[in-house]
Amino acid sequence: MTFSVQKITDEFALKKAFRIREEVFVKEQCVDPDEEYDAFENESSQFLAYQGQQEVGTARWRFTGNGIKLERFAVLEPFRGKGVGQALVKAVLADIQSHPESAGKTIYLHGQVTAMGLYEKFGFQKAGELFVECGIDHYLMELSSD
Repeated sequence: MTFSVQKITDEFALKKAFRIREEVFVKEQCVDPDEEYDAFENESSQFLAYQGQQEVGTARWRFTGNGIKLERFAVLEPFRGKGVGQALVKAVLADIQSHPESAGKTIYLHGQVTAMGLYEKFGFQKAGELFVECGIDHYLMELSSD
């Protein structure tokens, strides 16, 4: 199966990303909608993953006071384990690299324990103790600069 990833450039596509996040985080993982959507939606670079014309996953990244944070990686259940997450991570990291102001900044994320293997494939490593965010176990993970 092949997937494409496109940067979101309009409100229509952003609503599709929100629908995926609603399905994965709010319905499946019981995250409070007030926790899922935040003040960073418009300042984040957001992405949709497609299989053909169907939207199957989403992710975003943004600059923070601590560096560059990858967030909101969500893949619809029927498409998990098929490479969508990898396609999203590749696209997000490539987009970050295209921004000159990203040079030298720490790239990090709050990885759900069940998704850590995906991020480790790209060189992310645990950088702290287990913590709970929105009722879900996470680790701070940072991209190794090796």
